[in-house]
Amino acid sequence: MAGTPAPLTEPFTAADYRARMDRAAQAAADAGLAGLLVAPGPDLVHLTGYRPPAATERLTLLVLAAGQEPVLVVPTLEAPDAVRAAGASALTLRDWTDGKDPYDVTAPLLDADGRFGISDNAWAMHLLGLQKELPGISYVSLTEALPMLRAVKDAHELARLEAAGAAADAVYERILKVRFSGRQETDVAADLAALLRESGHSQVDFTVVGSGPNGANPHHEAGDRVIENGDMVVLDFGGLMHGYGSDISRTVHVGAPGVEEQRVHNVVRAAQQAAFEAVRPGIACQEVDRVARAVITAAGYGERFIHRTGHGIGVTTHEPPYMIEGEEQPLVPGMCFSIEPGVYLPGRFGVRIEDIVTVTETGGRRFNTVARELAVVE
Repeated sequence: MAGTPAPLTEPFTAADYRARMDRAAQAAADAGLAGLLVAPGPDLVHLTGYRPPAATERLTLLVLAAGQEPVLVVPTLEAPDAVRAAGASALTLRDWTDGKDPYDVTAPLLDADGRFGISDNAWAMHLLGLQKELPGISYVSLTEALPMLRAVKDAHELARLEAAGAAADAVYERILKVRFSGRQETDVAADLAALLRESGHSQVDFTVVGSGPNGANPHHEAGDRVIENGDMVVLDFGGLMHGYGSDISRTVHVGAPGVEEQRVHNVVRAAQQAAFEAVRPGIACQEVDRVARAVITAAGYGERFIHRTGHGIGVTTHEPPYMIEGEEQPLVPGMCFSIEPGVYLPGRFGVRIEDIVTVTETGGRRFNTVARELAVVE
């Protein structure tokens, strides 16, 4: 549950991970599932602290069911790394060696006629192997069954997200002092990546630099376009720090902005502020999107706001909940997500402003507090 941010020096313990696994198992039971099958990925990291090698085809699977001890099925050669994970002492390891059938090891752990939630990113060959071994089992994607599994952060998680947000703020303040004009977008993107690492980020996930007409593409990859005086430039960057994500967007202008550029920026800024002020426990996620969209639509740019207003953030930079029409999940204290409305004028420029916020008992709190005005750069 949410609380006052805790010191970052306090690592997650085996008890923390065991509590997460127990909550997940109970949530599965409450959803009518026999249990959860968690493959390598963000859910496994969140629940156990274990991050297996990225490039492995060998079956690794956490089996959770209410009233049962959690079990991690793991290849024997990777078992030592699993044992070193903080949550390992809170579960049982069942290892299997090359040449053996890992599904023989897994099958006895499962209700042969049950319905299990399984990680979205589980390998198809592993799911097919389980289906062949136990044809009576049915499966549902973990995101569909338990979309809020990682959504509500505890005090230790909030502290890490707050620190990541503050580091991203510092990067933005430093990039404003860098020359933009006459340099390629990739040069500024490289500056952002270097600054993120200097700020304490262990992983850089994205460095969007969209100058001039490229800014009208929300997910523009920084390219070789030379930034010119008179360009609007969308900056969107983030990554992982202390295992938790940062994600911030600001739009700057090279030299003095024109009247329409300033007007569009003001509209987006007003939409972002209105959406933030709407945050409070109990309202549906879609209401945050509706509030931001209403401001932009009233200003005449509704058709140019072409993406959702926000996404959750935690051990990954994009995760549930999503601030989008149709998402009726109510906001709960401890949820963390972006608020990032934008306006994109094809062939001309784009504007986006993004902060990470968390839901408190009475409203919302920003993890990004750096200025939102249209900054002028050289």
